[in-house]
Amino acid sequence: MIEVSGLTKLYGTQAALAGVSLTVPRASVLTVLGPNGSGKTTLLRVLATLTRPTGGRGRIAGYDLVTDRDAVRRRIGVVGHGTQLYSDLTPIENLAFAATLAGVPHDHRTLTAALARVGLEAQADIRVRDLSSGMQRRIALARAMLQAPAVLLLDEPFSGLDQESLKRLEEYLHTFKESGGTAVLVTHSLGRGLRLADRVAILAGGRLVADEPRERLTDETLHRLYVATTEDP
Repeated sequence: MIEVSGLTKLYGTQAALAGVSLTVPRASVLTVLGPNGSGKTTLLRVLATLTRPTGGRGRIAGYDLVTDRDAVRRRIGVVGHGTQLYSDLTPIENLAFAATLAGVPHDHRTLTAALARVGLEAQADIRVRDLSSGMQRRIALARAMLQAPAVLLLDEPFSGLDQESLKRLEEYLHTFKESGGTAVLVTHSLGRGLRLADRVAILAGGRLVADEPRERLTDETLHRLYVATTEDP
């Protein structure tokens, strides 16, 4: 579903990504780990077609990240580190606005159902500014799913979530994968990232320094691998 080869992104002479190559099969979750400045968010932005790579190639569902940007965008849902919600609008108004911009057919029933999938149907008519940060991130996830994407790109999705929101997010990602969806999950949380992953990739200095299937890893072995590949000797 996702394949990148030799992906490079330069900012001036600084390489945010340096020759990253990886694949993500359909109906699987790739967890991407790494310290600050390792290139995790840059990789996600390239996959989301928000940033053009300096070199290398990438495809999602067979469509090129540069030459087929519109086709890629129709197949992805993105939840960034910030929710980008309108705080003076209610959750259902935010979803209606996003659906209209994306040209997605919708009515009150479908929007309410989207909120129900993330456990927020009871908050549909409360202004976003009066909701917790965890609830706001769940609204952003519901918004990303309006187009029924084949691929979800998630940047630090656990940040600021309470236990209920964490449980809802994990349940939703499992359901998404079981329905054939593919996800790339960028996080600092080794334990939660491992629990959701089918494969774990580690970036350091813009390079892919580890890429392992979930079945080879435990919390302990992942921690050792992370330390060995990301900490200066």
